[in-house]
Amino acid sequence: MPMNSDQTRDRIVAAAARLFYDEGIRAASVDAIAEKAGVTKKTLYYHFRSKDELIAAYLESRDQPTLSLYARWFEETPGSAADKVRGLFAEFARATNTMKWKGCGFLRTAAELASTPGHPALKVGAAHKKRFEAWLAEALARDGAANAQAVARSIVVLLDGAASVMLVHRDPAYVEAAGAVAASLIAPASVKAA
Repeated sequence: MPMNSDQTRDRIVAAAARLFYDEGIRAASVDAIAEKAGVTKKTLYYHFRSKDELIAAYLESRDQPTLSLYARWFEETPGSAADKVRGLFAEFARATNTMKWKGCGFLRTAAELASTPGHPALKVGAAHKKRFEAWLAEALARDGAANAQAVARSIVVLLDGAASVMLVHRDPAYVEAAGAVAASLIAPASVKAA
């Protein structure tokens, strides 16, 4: 039974996601993606005008699943906002403590495309990071943290830094240390920031 157009597109994005993550954006060829998806190059280009458009679609496909995962880690951690942030980092440390983990796909893509600032995938990545920051600020405020916007931005910097250091050292202690710093930034709303 032939696949519908949406299923074919989804298969192409899934194949691209695996190859982009495993091999890198530049190393994964359109030919290899088409082969992994079980389609012709012509079919791939029917759904995506260019590899650049496919790279953006790959990141778009990772946006909501990634945000949902972080939200689950945060919400499933009992305690204060600081406890929840520490829990988010602890879960991130566990998830990244494997040789299969090759870094944050959004950061890796940004690094590979750094010389092309107008690339559509960079816009998708930036939008994802902003959505995560906005969600975190809202979650912190809801849990009674003071200065939630500024603290959320600092936590995003710490989390992205922890992802980078984890690639270098492969030691979850670095991620947990970043989590301790992130948690220390959170003051209850009733306490005035200095």
